[in-house]
Amino acid sequence: MNQGILLYGPPAAGKDTVTAALAELDSRYVLFSRLKIGSGKSAGYRMGTPDQLAELERRGGLIYRNDRYGNTYVVDRQGLGLAMEGGRIPILHLGQVAGVEAVTAKYLAAWSTVLMWCSREATAIRSASRGDHDTEARLAAWDATEKDLATNDHPAWDLRVDTEVSSPGDAAVLIDQLVRASV
Repeated sequence: MNQGILLYGPPAAGKDTVTAALAELDSRYVLFSRLKIGSGKSAGYRMGTPDQLAELERRGGLIYRNDRYGNTYVVDRQGLGLAMEGGRIPILHLGQVAGVEAVTAKYLAAWSTVLMWCSREATAIRSASRGDHDTEARLAAWDATEKDLATNDHPAWDLRVDTEVSSPGDAAVLIDQLVRASV
């Protein structure tokens, strides 16, 4: 059965850093590049158009969609299928419980769900240190993530990682152990 990893957490919780550490542990781990409709940062995304989004919706290829920072981010069925080819294990970065639920319900795979967390203060410091021009929007997203966890019956996380305590390498090892145990 195909496998995948869902990293859920607020902005600057370390999802990119832990993903890089996982890829160093095992080349099968790959970042899932969500389809992005909008502007701004394009690295790590497949840039798309409103027409592509409409076509995905029409054909039932849309698994999950969220709108944030003035853009639309999409998890699509075809993209996930391609990401899993050759035994690769895609890593999806999500910031909404609804996204975790949609992916696990709508795409058959052995999903490992990981709650990655850091304090609001850590998000502010990390966002500023990496040069984000929209730190206030990221802090609003942190607040939304905290509220999302508090108000939703979220899934039982397979693993919780506090990225203010665990190094990216240690977190990657824990996640790798989790994935290997689920085979």
